[in-house]
Amino acid sequence: MTKRSNLLGLAAAVFAVLVGTQPLHAQDPFAGIDMTSDAFTKAEMTRAEIEAAVKAQIAGAPADLSGKALNGLDLNGLDLHGVVLRNARLNKANLKGANLEGAALDAAWAMGADFTGANFKHASLIGSQMIDAHCDGADFSEATVRANLTKASLVGAHFDKADLSPGKRNQRAMVKLGFQSANLEGATFTGANMIATDLQYATLKGANFSGAVMAGADLSGADLDGADVTGADLNGTDINSAKLAGLKNLDKAKSVELIKNMEKAFR
Repeated sequence: MTKRSNLLGLAAAVFAVLVGTQPLHAQDPFAGIDMTSDAFTKAEMTRAEIEAAVKAQIAGAPADLSGKALNGLDLNGLDLHGVVLRNARLNKANLKGANLEGAALDAAWAMGADFTGANFKHASLIGSQMIDAHCDGADFSEATVRANLTKASLVGAHFDKADLSPGKRNQRAMVKLGFQSANLEGATFTGANMIATDLQYATLKGANFSGAVMAGADLSGADLDGADVTGADLNGTDINSAKLAGLKNLDKAKSVELIKNMEKAFR
């Protein structure tokens, strides 16, 4: 197995442990989980304790906060570059402007968390649950973002050269991934790997997809008004009921003739 499939397996295993004997469903990863419990609503560390742990880290051995409950903490502007936060719980935490460059957030819970202007460059977010997260202006450049960002606010976020592909079908079945109904207005995806990325009903007004590989991506019902697809690979992209008014440079995209449901899009 590859490292990424192993991490997706980790995410599925984490859900299974939390759920107990309940079956894991990709469409309902929270079945059997009490999201009102202390594990998902309270914190077991303070900001000062986290700062001390980060300060004590040595070269090549970043602070490991795996599995820690950090819900609701004010971590505004904190330098967490390279920190290991796998399966950490950051629900409704304030991480505005935080530096998470190279951090490991695989299988982390960050529902409703505020990452406005945060730096996620080269970070790993595999199997992360970030529903309703606030990530306006955040930088995910060259990061691996196989997360659940349903209804997240990502206005002006940067995903340049990032890996947003959810992986193989059997891996995608483990946990729900994608940007369903997310607000990605003005976001940039230049050169990004978006193979089979789920963007159903997402707001993508003015987004820049120049050079992105979007083969098999699902853009059903998405709003692409003013988006730029110069040089993007649209092989098998599904635009059923998508809004294409003002879409830029479709004639300069690749594999336009292989787009699915073009006749069902709104122009």
